[in-house]
Amino acid sequence: MAAKAWGGRFQQQTDARVEAFTESISFDSRLAAVDIQGSQAHARMLAKVGLISDDECTQIVETLTQIGKEIEAGNFEFRFELEDIHMHIESALIERVGDVGRKLHTARSRNDQVSTDLKLYTREAIQRVDGLLKDLQTAFVERCERDQDLVLPGFTHLQRAQPVKAAHYWLAYCEKFDRDRQRLADCLKRVNVSPLGGAALAGTSLPIDRHYTAELLEFTDVARNSLDISSDRDYLAEFCFCMAMIATHLSNWAEEWIAWFSTEFGFIKLPDAFTTGSSIMPQKRNPDVLELIRGKSARPISDVQQILVLLKGLPMAYNRDMQEDKLALFDAYDTVAACLELAAAMVEGAELQQETIANKLEDGFLDATALMEYLIKKGTPMRTGHGIVGKLVSLCESRSIRLVDLSLEELQQACLQIEQDIYQVLGARNAMAALCSFGSGGEAPVQEQTQYWKEKLGL
Repeated sequence: MAAKAWGGRFQQQTDARVEAFTESISFDSRLAAVDIQGSQAHARMLAKVGLISDDECTQIVETLTQIGKEIEAGNFEFRFELEDIHMHIESALIERVGDVGRKLHTARSRNDQVSTDLKLYTREAIQRVDGLLKDLQTAFVERCERDQDLVLPGFTHLQRAQPVKAAHYWLAYCEKFDRDRQRLADCLKRVNVSPLGGAALAGTSLPIDRHYTAELLEFTDVARNSLDISSDRDYLAEFCFCMAMIATHLSNWAEEWIAWFSTEFGFIKLPDAFTTGSSIMPQKRNPDVLELIRGKSARPISDVQQILVLLKGLPMAYNRDMQEDKLALFDAYDTVAACLELAAAMVEGAELQQETIANKLEDGFLDATALMEYLIKKGTPMRTGHGIVGKLVSLCESRSIRLVDLSLEELQQACLQIEQDIYQVLGARNAMAALCSFGSGGEAPVQEQTQYWKEKLGL
């Protein structure tokens, strides 16, 4: 049996069932690279302050590098009795360099070691997710020129509301994903604080240099309270929330495109590579990838709850419950990253069905608000204009015609202020063109925002 790091005061070996129950190597082996990175920085610091020699430091650093290569190549044996990735690496180090390896854990506990690993891993995860979000934003912005002449109905309550440029839809998602990137950047501020050297909970009497290890590991600050270091998993809860918010935005997008892909809408065509068929109905093309993105959003959302419930009843400082924190972290990260990779490819490959959209564009009185605002410009109070247009819409519905089909005389019977120029406003395209406020879905504002996003993303 392998010796336990804590086995000195125990007279019996650990029950095999406890070995299986308490292990975490089955899921924390993915921390190997950051564990080695943190340990090498710790060794260099120990040499700097004179707690190990330069030669011992070199042996430790070089041997850790070799162990890391073996793990990466799949040539490293994992055993439940060694519990976690941290003990696997330390045990392998000791097997190879003996007492020199036993010096590595000087002035360090698994408590601050694990927190350091998690922060390094989460920092890398933030950087990767941010890059994937940028790729998705880029895919949406690059659609803007391709779809620049297309007008779409905007919806509220899933009812046709007002017409907007197609690019206005794409840029709306850019805004949502940009807020996600901002949240990640803010989360990074709290992630990028070094816990290394906090030890078990009280620090150490040995002359370590925590600022030096922070510098080596490119942390921007050093955590100031060793008790807090052992108990802090705020950054994981915050990261999981960021993942949940991204997943929610992806789910919103997926839901919309699922509807648009239906025969009833017919707005969009998805690439064959991102759809599947039916086992019994040969005509079917199903948006399974979009449906799974929508469905998988439940996982990061539940991961937030998992980690908050895990933490809520814990006293200061470290408790073994916290071993379970990695499950929420890994699940949220893996799920969102996989969804983002597919989302960008789908946005690039999808095609708007121009003819179908154009044939239905005048349905639903998308120009009603434009007509009301025309009346406001002519001096009609807003609420009065709202009532006038509502009655005109009702009249059109009774005759199965559009507002633009009403004669000038019929329009003037509703309001004497209406003139011939009303026909420059009526119709979905005219109504869209009339939109001019900053951030609106009209021609000029959308061009302005498209240029803004091109510059922001470096396109």
